[in-house]
Amino acid sequence: MKNICFLIGDINHSGGTERVTSLIANNLVSEETKVHILSLSHGDNPFFELNHQIKTSALFTFNVSMRKNFIQCVKRIRAYLLSNKINTLIVADSISCVFTVPATIGLNIQHICWEHFNLKVNLGSKFRDLGRWMAAHWCDKIVTLTERDKNFWDEKFNLKTKNKVIAIPNPSPYSLQDNQPSLESKTILCVGRLTYQKGFDLLVEAWSQIAHELPGWKIILVGSGEDELKLKELTIEYKVSDSFLFLGQQKNMDEFYRKASFFCMSSRFEGLPMVLLEAQSYGLPIVAFDCDTGPSEILDHGSNGLLVEPLNIKDFAEKIKVMINGNYQKMVEISFSNSSKFNLNKISNIWVNLLGEGID
Repeated sequence: MKNICFLIGDINHSGGTERVTSLIANNLVSEETKVHILSLSHGDNPFFELNHQIKTSALFTFNVSMRKNFIQCVKRIRAYLLSNKINTLIVADSISCVFTVPATIGLNIQHICWEHFNLKVNLGSKFRDLGRWMAAHWCDKIVTLTERDKNFWDEKFNLKTKNKVIAIPNPSPYSLQDNQPSLESKTILCVGRLTYQKGFDLLVEAWSQIAHELPGWKIILVGSGEDELKLKELTIEYKVSDSFLFLGQQKNMDEFYRKASFFCMSSRFEGLPMVLLEAQSYGLPIVAFDCDTGPSEILDHGSNGLLVEPLNIKDFAEKIKVMINGNYQKMVEISFSNSSKFNLNKISNIWVNLLGEGID
């Protein structure tokens, strides 16, 4: 029996890391493979549906300072790995390698760092920089979401000749949907946490430049987060509050994708955005900043969407108008076609092959 353990911050959360971890974990369960998901804290109420055979546990049932409890955290990870006879440990955030590297010293375990952001972004944490350095030196494999980020790792840590880094994209959470997007709905969909990273402040400003030229059109923003009040005030300041609608966090996204004409993503940085894969499975063309990393590996500019120079608000506004007035139906067709590259079974098979290289 192979025992695989995913280590994650908190599987109760509703973000992209939690979603893709749930998807891959579900697909790895078999008669020969037992899957564990170990959260640093909480983890008692997963947001996304998990196979009933997956064992969920947590190091702590409450929020604690991981820095102050460093030694205890390392000890608890090691004890869990030993007591559950874990063969493979997949660390679903490079920052946690500061705990897992010392926790696995001397253990016969395949140790994989799964990077969900990109190497140029540390989210203000020197701990994440340390975790990445430790992963580069002591993990067996590093999985990035894009080829561009793989190159970042290879170059920074001189790993190219060691064949340590592999790019495995996120899978699409949805199979191809029976959906026919239309400009007639006059709806632009945006999805994500209301945080600085997602750049919705940039989107509000871009929309304010063209909203008066597009009567009847509206932007639907699905998500919640600490910047919600600030963003709502911004729509009032820019006089677009009537056409920029906040719908909060939603568990069932199907109806929103079906009502949308196309999708916009204004992120300052990403790993490989799950929302773009979701939108594409519904045939939605996409307008997105060509940020590091991900959009350029999902979108073929002018084919299934439009890439915008990062942080160029004026260009973003212009690309929205191009989408509305351009070769829309062709983009819909290519979006459906491109979605097959990110099929869940196809991506899971890559993981199975990677794990097959591990320690028996």
